[in-house]
Amino acid sequence: MALAARGAGPLTELATELEQGGARVLSVPTDVAHPQAAQRLLAHVAERFGGIDVLVNNAGMNKRGPIERYAPEELAAVVQVNLTAPIVLTRLVLPYLRTRGRGAVVNVASIAGRVPVGHEAVYSATKFGLRAFTFAMQEELHGSGITISAVSPGPVETGFIMENLADVPDVVFAQPMSSAEDVAKLILDCAADGTPERVIPQVTGYLATAAYLFPALRDVMLPMMEKRGKQAKEEYRKKRSGGAA
Repeated sequence: MALAARGAGPLTELATELEQGGARVLSVPTDVAHPQAAQRLLAHVAERFGGIDVLVNNAGMNKRGPIERYAPEELAAVVQVNLTAPIVLTRLVLPYLRTRGRGAVVNVASIAGRVPVGHEAVYSATKFGLRAFTFAMQEELHGSGITISAVSPGPVETGFIMENLADVPDVVFAQPMSSAEDVAKLILDCAADGTPERVIPQVTGYLATAAYLFPALRDVMLPMMEKRGKQAKEEYRKKRSGGAA
């Protein structure tokens, strides 16, 4: 197993934890936004393990709030990490998978890639794009023995959301919160069976699709979901602050 992320410290901690459980782990500090770094990463992994079987594109970045709050360079970085990097890594990993004659790519998308989310416009756009790329590549790879799947979670109880609650749109909290373990299981399932897309929670996926297909329905649902989400968000805030008001 190979792990890659920008932060060397957390990466080493995770690798140590996995090794204690008996896993063989290679951790490689990497900024996947740079194609040359991505290329070096895959070459290193293939050399260490004798090949590559599965690629999971899970790196993510978000800039929440009105788009005018951010410099163009900050918005471009979100696109680079969330969309360009998975496209480049998929392109770079394909020769390794073709050598094996099989393999899997799993892209971690989002419910925000099924229905637009205000104040997360760039993030939402990248996840729409990542899903489109995944589905197009499914056609391109048909019959090759290589599968490519998308996992589209709603909110996940990690620092990606929970460390900056104030800027997360209220509507995000109108849906059940999943755990990192929930999402990891879906990733493993997709890598094993090549299912085109898995969504968690499923009911949110159905609602998101309905809202996308029928904008008038979304206009009706949105105020109710924002109200519900605001209440849930306050509960999470209290929980994180130890119950203080």
